Amino acid sequence: MSTEPDGTEPEAGPPATPDTPKTPDAPEGAARGTSGRKGATPSDGETSTPPDGPPETPDAAPENTDRLTGDGAGTRPTGDGGRAAGDGDRPSRDADQTPGDADRTAGDAAQTSGDAARTTRDADQTAADSHQPPADTDRTPGDAHRPTAGAHASAGDRDQASQNADQSPADPADSADPADPADPADSADAAGTDGASGGGSAGSADEGAARDAAQRSEAEAEIAAQRVERERIARRKAEKAGPVAAGTKLSGKAADLLAAVRAVESGEKPSATVFAEPKPEPAREPGTDRAPGPRGPAPEAVRQPEPVAAHTPAAPTDDAVAAVRQVLSAGDAPEALAPQTAAALGEDAPGLLREDPWLLLRVTGVRPEQADGFARALLGAECRPDDERRGRAVTCWLLEQAALAGHTALDLPALVTALERRGVPDPDTAVQSALAEGEALVFHDALDEPAAGGTGPGAEEGGGSEERGEREGDDAAERPVRILVGLERYALAEESLADGLARLINSVPKQDGSAEEWERAAASAEGAAADLIRAVAGHGLVLHTGSEASLAEPAALLDAAHALGLRAWAATHSPVGRDRFAARVDGPGTATVHDLLAGVHGPGRDPEGAFDLDLLVVLDAPQLDVESAALLTESLPDGARLVLAGDPAVLGSAGPGRVFADLLAARHCPQIASRRPDPGPLGELVSGIGVGELNQVEAPGKEIVIVPVRDAREAVHRTVQLVADSVPRAIGVPAEQTVVVTPGHGGAAGTRVLNAALKKRLNPGPGRFAGFDPGDRVVHSPAPGRSTPGTVVTADAAGLHLSCAGEPVVVAKDQVTRSVRHGWAITAHQAVGARWPAVVVVLPGDAAQTLDRPWVYTAFSRADRHLSVVHGVEQALPRAVAELPAKPRTTRLPVLLRPQVPTAD
Repeated sequence: MSTEPDGTEPEAGPPATPDTPKTPDAPEGAARGTSGRKGATPSDGETSTPPDGPPETPDAAPENTDRLTGDGAGTRPTGDGGRAAGDGDRPSRDADQTPGDADRTAGDAAQTSGDAARTTRDADQTAADSHQPPADTDRTPGDAHRPTAGAHASAGDRDQASQNADQSPADPADSADPADPADPADSADAAGTDGASGGGSAGSADEGAARDAAQRSEAEAEIAAQRVERERIARRKAEKAGPVAAGTKLSGKAADLLAAVRAVESGEKPSATVFAEPKPEPAREPGTDRAPGPRGPAPEAVRQPEPVAAHTPAAPTDDAVAAVRQVLSAGDAPEALAPQTAAALGEDAPGLLREDPWLLLRVTGVRPEQADGFARALLGAECRPDDERRGRAVTCWLLEQAALAGHTALDLPALVTALERRGVPDPDTAVQSALAEGEALVFHDALDEPAAGGTGPGAEEGGGSEERGEREGDDAAERPVRILVGLERYALAEESLADGLARLINSVPKQDGSAEEWERAAASAEGAAADLIRAVAGHGLVLHTGSEASLAEPAALLDAAHALGLRAWAATHSPVGRDRFAARVDGPGTATVHDLLAGVHGPGRDPEGAFDLDLLVVLDAPQLDVESAALLTESLPDGARLVLAGDPAVLGSAGPGRVFADLLAARHCPQIASRRPDPGPLGELVSGIGVGELNQVEAPGKEIVIVPVRDAREAVHRTVQLVADSVPRAIGVPAEQTVVVTPGHGGAAGTRVLNAALKKRLNPGPGRFAGFDPGDRVVHSPAPGRSTPGTVVTADAAGLHLSCAGEPVVVAKDQVTRSVRHGWAITAHQAVGARWPAVVVVLPGDAAQTLDRPWVYTAFSRADRHLSVVHGVEQALPRAVAELPAKPRTTRLPVLLRPQVPTAD
């Protein structure tokens, strides 16, 4: 390695660290006070943790937040990082029915066709009602996506918690709490004030409130659409399981023929008219709900040439906002929170707030101490710390903070400890209240190991069979049980995911091609690609692991599937990854996970609402959270095959869950590990990081360059110099093909500061359009976990016009500040799923505590040809690689799968 891309001093690897480490730069604004707050004003870096409580580890450093949206607090859609905003466009069962379905009858052949249609409608309605489960018993899969208390949080908070890894196992709830960030800018992002200190200015609060209200409505729309779709799937399953009455379960051509026969028998229509050959329907466009045609590769969806307008969610009515504003004013809370509050609580928000002031915790950025101030102003002497309403609200708030950190549930002892630290006098009663109100669910998961002191294999022998039976009963009674508490939304999504995965694992794939044809396809492939093809031939679920070079193996699988006549598609995390993988595949069939679920691109859906395909390969599988994974598995038809492929060493999903890691650990299905390493010095460096070693790598072509810096100011200066001058001149990669990756948005060397310096050098301008000018590089983040790099084209009354991954996008004016950032410098979470010719990784001194192995691996592996490391963390870098693996997440997927599927050998 060399110290500069154009320098002459070679360096074999990362710079040798001195024996005495330099103290990292102090976090900017870390000593800023928090006095002078009023009411429920969101604060910057406040903490309510008692002095004797354990530290909240994830937020100890300033650069630990990978926010995905604008500088203000964006409301996190309840669906996740790549949730399908277009799920509401999925056709319902009734809309998918063929014309013959409308004429089905209950078996009375003497009725006229008109009477038969009316009878069938009544019967269908009764059947649909009969399949609705009781409220508290059997929930349909759609329940997995119902919004619950505290289910809304900013996109920045979601990404912050994901990058932090989630927290120490001792107290995941509080350590997941993003309420105490040391960096004031990122704290302002979470609170909607963007760095304002004091009681909260009206201007900054208004800005954050407007952003959160808009995104919250979008989240509610997504959740409603998902619930409708999942309820439709549940009804379809229930109908298949029930008895088939004569003629009542027919569909398609069979139902048409039955209706025609009965029409002729009743004398309503002559046979010549009824059985006349219908005119052929015009061909439908790819990507729509078309009738199944001849088996073969599915044509790629035709992309629209006109600009795609970003979805504009409906805002609360003016009357509702005005009424909420009056209640907030009475409670000494910022009136700018009114739009967010109305969106979170609905039209009844004023009455709900007066009855339970702590419901204000459902608003993004509001913390328990701020809700306490609001409650004191409204309730006066009736406001007490032991109020049941307070305990219930804080419980749900802590569970939501844990979800932001990637947990689908919390251990009960950890939750109780977190409640004590938040000043709840009786945590057990608070948890019971949340459970009784249905705002949370409790789970008792049996552990594998026997309880300490229990009777084991080495116990004293002897005694009769009756005594041995008593000992076995005692063992069962003493078997340890793990008690978990989680929000209903994520708990039911995880259960739905487990059911869908079990269906795939236990089912036999459709016989698409003979065994000999599959074997010939495998024989024509090489290495792990042949193993992957053989595994997919006989299994419904297969896992594939590997780095960038291993993508050649899923590509070979897709080519083989197309040659066998299968309808095969691949789904990626980002549009950049989609385009890169599409270049590897000979045939069509590549989309992003979001576009596939939304129906924007993809194979379309069959009349029953399932994907019209035989094989789905999901790349970047570590980025799947439980909600998006549940939607994918439920959308697969019976007999389809699913391949989850990805690099397990990268950062995890922005949403709750660790689906890919849980499946790898459970070993319930075949796992194909690629043996294809990434080439060159970059591949050697990244491969070593993946196993915890920061090796010295020879880089004769200056593929890797280390640039030591003393402080954050020098880091910014050297970064601009590298992007604008050194890398283009010495490496030949222009500035527009170079991206900067840094740990967070805030701080003296975060994305905001770096982007301002890079814009000044590369595209100076007044920022006429909400801080943007034509030619600016940007990142468009419409939802948490979804980030697309792009360029500003122009702006007009319709909004800001962008070009993102080759597609025109229009962002409405009121959404620009929330969903668009400058994109010369981005975070590691925004970079997941994409690669660039050259990458500059900036590691300022105050980011030392945020580094761990997955972050370093993800940032360093984004480069194709050249990697420059602006190195200011000294010994923290090798320590993070060697000693800090991915932090655990609490999930229930392995426990839910264990009784449903066998363990693979």
